[in-house]
Amino acid sequence: MKRIWQQEGVLWGIYALAAILVSVQRLWLTHQKIVPYPTDYENYLIFKNAFRHLLQGQNIYASFQGEQWDLYKYSPAFALGMAPFHALPDFLGLPLWNLLNALLPLYALMQLKGLSKTQQIFCAWFMFPEMLVSLQNSQSNGLTLGLILLSFAALESQRQIQAAGVVAAATFLKVFGIFAAPLAWIYPNRLKFSLWLLVWCLFFTCIPLVIASPTYLIQLYQWWGVLLNEDHAASIGLSVQGWLQTWFGLMPPKLLISIFGILSLLLTVYQTGKNPIWPNRLALWASLLIWVVIFNHKAESPTFVIALCGAALWYCSLSKPGKWDTGLLALVFIFASLTPTDLFPRMWREQWVQPYVLKAAPCIALWIWITVRLVWRLDQRQAQ
Repeated sequence: MKRIWQQEGVLWGIYALAAILVSVQRLWLTHQKIVPYPTDYENYLIFKNAFRHLLQGQNIYASFQGEQWDLYKYSPAFALGMAPFHALPDFLGLPLWNLLNALLPLYALMQLKGLSKTQQIFCAWFMFPEMLVSLQNSQSNGLTLGLILLSFAALESQRQIQAAGVVAAATFLKVFGIFAAPLAWIYPNRLKFSLWLLVWCLFFTCIPLVIASPTYLIQLYQWWGVLLNEDHAASIGLSVQGWLQTWFGLMPPKLLISIFGILSLLLTVYQTGKNPIWPNRLALWASLLIWVVIFNHKAESPTFVIALCGAALWYCSLSKPGKWDTGLLALVFIFASLTPTDLFPRMWREQWVQPYVLKAAPCIALWIWITVRLVWRLDQRQAQ
């Protein structure tokens, strides 16, 4: 008989229960008026408000002081997609939103048929602490992770049309979702994928026309472009840029870091395409999940659920993990998942963890290690 934490049903129950309990906690804290913002689920509120602002023909990327504490930074299509949640009261909408972000990535993990059931469950438990962080912030990271994993599963099953649609959806949720597209190069029918990706991107670009005029939609994309440009210059986040600055005092242009990251990604795709066996394909997708976090200048703590899933998938790609591999995975879990918690004294967090972006550093080290192995083809194993 399987131990309780090895049972898939228990895992689904824990994920669902966590999403509901986190939602109830946030609603209760807001009701008790003991939070610094109008609500304790401000990200959800920003997403939901974006639909109303879109419906009213406003600049959805403007500052709405008194309504929300931060700017909306996603696509017009995502704002339209929040219509069902806008129609619901928060005591229903917030739990449903968190359930979507908790259960979609879990469902997507279970669609990766190359993983054994044990490996699927391991990955889910490994990223669970970071999933809680994301849910507590009512973020969209779980949804983003789920879409990327679904594109992986679709490409593995030779469903190029579905894969292209999911990649486009991920892109119009968070722009870095588009970087899943190059990985289609290692699969057959890449031209079919590319053509359908263009079709799907056109669809998501134009879908707000169901409630917006063409002139207004063009203006929205112009406003969005200005916001993204200003946002890119404003912060460094828990990223490669932040690591270089805090550890070495280096401040290279962000564009240079972005170009380096993109070229590195393309190189790993090219090298994997020369030997696209399952372990290499799995390691490549794992690398991507870490890549989209550490090269994201806006990466923050809730974003790391994506990177933690990548770390777990990488470990599953190893036929015989060595001590170095296991140790590196442990460092990723300790520093990325545990350092922000009360398990680490507050003084340590304030003096070391936060100033030196220790949450990101092991993930950066792991990404370098995976990249070296893929580029130099150090893992020439036979397909399992």
